[in-house]
Amino acid sequence: MSLNDTPSGERAHVAFFGVRNAGKSSLVNALTNQTVSVVSDTAGTTTDPVRKAMELLPAGPVLVIDTPGIDDAGDLGDQRVARAKGVLDTADVAVLVVDATRGMTAFDEKLVGAFQERGIPYVIAENKADLLEESPSPAAAIGDDGSGCRCARVRLSAKTGAGLVDLKGLIAALAVCARDERRLVGDLLVPGDVVVLVIPLDSAAPKGRIILPQQQVIRDALEAGAFPCATSVEMLPRLLASLGRPPRLVVTDSQAFGRVAELLPESTPLTSFSILMARYKGNLAAQLEGVRALEGLADADTVLIAEGCTHHRTCEDIGTVKLPRWIREISGANPQFAFTSGRDFPEDLTPYAAVVHCGGCTLNAREMASRIQRARERGVPLANYGLVIACAHNILDRALRPLEL
Repeated sequence: MSLNDTPSGERAHVAFFGVRNAGKSSLVNALTNQTVSVVSDTAGTTTDPVRKAMELLPAGPVLVIDTPGIDDAGDLGDQRVARAKGVLDTADVAVLVVDATRGMTAFDEKLVGAFQERGIPYVIAENKADLLEESPSPAAAIGDDGSGCRCARVRLSAKTGAGLVDLKGLIAALAVCARDERRLVGDLLVPGDVVVLVIPLDSAAPKGRIILPQQQVIRDALEAGAFPCATSVEMLPRLLASLGRPPRLVVTDSQAFGRVAELLPESTPLTSFSILMARYKGNLAAQLEGVRALEGLADADTVLIAEGCTHHRTCEDIGTVKLPRWIREISGANPQFAFTSGRDFPEDLTPYAAVVHCGGCTLNAREMASRIQRARERGVPLANYGLVIACAHNILDRALRPLEL
């Protein structure tokens, strides 16, 4: 993956919702100018969320998501509806596609309520305007719907393309409004600073490339006008000796925390890629509470270890091997462990005494925040990989110190 690629977790997620045969898939295909979703007159053709990355000016890179009909029925239909509702946890902008010949249904009204509950800005797209006698009306200006959500309405036709430009403009405007000014590391640096990145070259490192959080830190440091210098653990002393002045910050892979801390003077600020991601993608304070809760685990407890991505497991895999060992050391207990990856994050977290989650580099901020909030609502502490590893090496306070600059 090159530095010029925009990962899905950094794209605004634009999700299309609605009942079956409202024209969601046709509208997604028209918007992207590609056959992203299969289109048919048969109700329920879209069986799983379909995702397509694209550029949408002036919003920039977005991820367009087509969802199954929210009114599907039967056992399989219930599963499709559940998957469609799951997309609500990731949507930065929602497009509710309504059949203009029928108007809003009860299912559509419930979707609007779900948007409002989650604070998702949305567009009501009245599709199939070509079947109406009157011409599509201009898009309404974006406003407040009375619940605090920004919303707009547009009448259009996926078949003829009428109103499509208006829809694109509304989506782009709402996506820009939804974007915040979070920084991964740039707000901790000033132009001219040197930041040292410690990237282990071990069996877990992908051959020929560096992983996503490392790429993102390099890019953000460059945008801050800083000088990122990358090295392996073994070459760290030589790099430090070659610098004319101490680095402003050292960022390490969390698994190398112990070795790197021993090689650095106590006065050199140190943190990890995972902890930076925890700060960037979610509620760092809440995840810090989760780390401290691990000390109270008992043998009968079960800890869920969740990763946002899927990857090949190695004999010393961090999620299934190393973290359980470190958690046992922190708690002094022998709890049981369960594991999830990708989008398979449980809706019901009550079986777990705690959740330990990766930095979420492949998840967008809304989905990561949704997972953290779900755990908090159920009283289940959730901690971040890097925070847990720092705690296991007794350097948690030091790893958090740079974030207070």
